[in-house]
Amino acid sequence: MARFWHLRWWVLARRHPSAWLLLAQLCGLLLYPALDGMPMGNVLVTIFGAIVLALALWVVSRSPTVAWLAWCLALPGATFSLLAAWRSDPQMLALGHVFEGALYFYTAAGLIAYMLQDHEVTSDELFAAGATFTLLAWGFAFAFSVCQILRPGSFVAAVHPEYQRSWIELLSLSFSMLSGVGLSDIMPVRPGARALVMLSQFAGVMYIALVVSRLIGLSILRHGQRRP
Repeated sequence: MARFWHLRWWVLARRHPSAWLLLAQLCGLLLYPALDGMPMGNVLVTIFGAIVLALALWVVSRSPTVAWLAWCLALPGATFSLLAAWRSDPQMLALGHVFEGALYFYTAAGLIAYMLQDHEVTSDELFAAGATFTLLAWGFAFAFSVCQILRPGSFVAAVHPEYQRSWIELLSLSFSMLSGVGLSDIMPVRPGARALVMLSQFAGVMYIALVVSRLIGLSILRHGQRRP
């Protein structure tokens, strides 16, 4: 009986890879604040990020994208990020975030292609819609991080404006910009940072428009097929 349940969970996991990626991303939102400020917090965040990268690679392998390209982005990204956490090297961290951010954007593109490849909406595609949004949020957070490392002072906040912004602050800014809410105490003040924020706002609006238009189009198609 135990083996039967293990097999059932494995089959369920294989049917919904996007759900596991989305779950890991949402768990990260709860994990990062708890690790913020801890002595080994950066290392633990990096290890958790490596787990999410593995899930992203799994999702890419199930989507209509080139899997080897994802591996070419994931391996150096994870390597540079782990080395940066061990050596406290900001330049190496920036390099790792370049590769990781590119992988997240590539995975998001793969999930969008996966959602648009047919005229049916499956349960895994619904999870993919949520996972794509979180992937875009992480991707832009990585871009903000690289910008901040290369151009210190790119972002300021109401609290300790002279400090570098933490990862959870940059991720919060990314979610705020993508959702169109704009409720954040983090402000871009340098031209490069402002450009990245504008790109994230544009990506968020276009992604929401894409999802809504697809659902409307499928509803019209289904309604037309039901007509005698």
